Amino acid sequence: VVQEPAQILSFMRKQRFNADYELTARQGADTMAYIALLEEKLRPALLHTFWVDTENYTSLTRPWFASRSPFPLNFIVPSRLARMALSRILLTKGECGLSTLPVRHLRIYSDAKECLNLLSYRLGTANHFFGNSPTSLDAFVFGFVAPLHRASLPSSHLQSHLKQLENLTHFCDNILEVYFSPPPLPPPAVQESMDANLQKLTQLVNKESNLIEKMDDNLRSSPQHKPHRLDPKPSLSSANSSTPA
Repeated sequence: VVQEPAQILSFMRKQRFNADYELTARQGADTMAYIALLEEKLRPALLHTFWVDTENYTSLTRPWFASRSPFPLNFIVPSRLARMALSRILLTKGECGLSTLPVRHLRIYSDAKECLNLLSYRLGTANHFFGNSPTSLDAFVFGFVAPLHRASLPSSHLQSHLKQLENLTHFCDNILEVYFSPPPLPPPAVQESMDANLQKLTQLVNKESNLIEKMDDNLRSSPQHKPHRLDPKPSLSSANSSTPA
């Protein structure tokens, strides 16, 4: 299963889907630099927010994953992912023991806030990071920032900081609206015509159903005559035997 952002990007490029083909060499280098920044600075804080923070984990993350996993995986998967997240944090920050995690906790979030500030500064007032169309950097940033922006977290200082960066929240809302919103409803005139046709079809079906019911009632109420049994014609041999000699 391809699930890491870098793996997804590599897989899509192998399938000849590349959103960066119009970027210059400088923009391509900036893309790789910002992706590395996201992995180093923002990912540990997101892992801590969703998987290590006790309040968020017990009230949001664990119930959500458990409700979407069949038994008995609903008891196994969330706790396993939580342990993997904690190991990833310690590995990224170069720690080797759990006792140092509360000390690094503040450093994790300060690094994440710095990363969000840099992203906000780079985005500015534009809808995308490079040009008028999204690139792989837009996909990376959206994948990291959108869950933090939309999740109902009971405890998250990082989410409060993100809400102050209005261009990043607008960036997420814009992508959700353009690429993930349901298809628009037809115009009122078309919708009214569709409703009228559907109503006519329903009336026609109801009339046919009523007609069939009346026919059934008529058949049930009509007198049922027992069919008469015709007397068999006498055979030639029996006729000859009955004729006097």
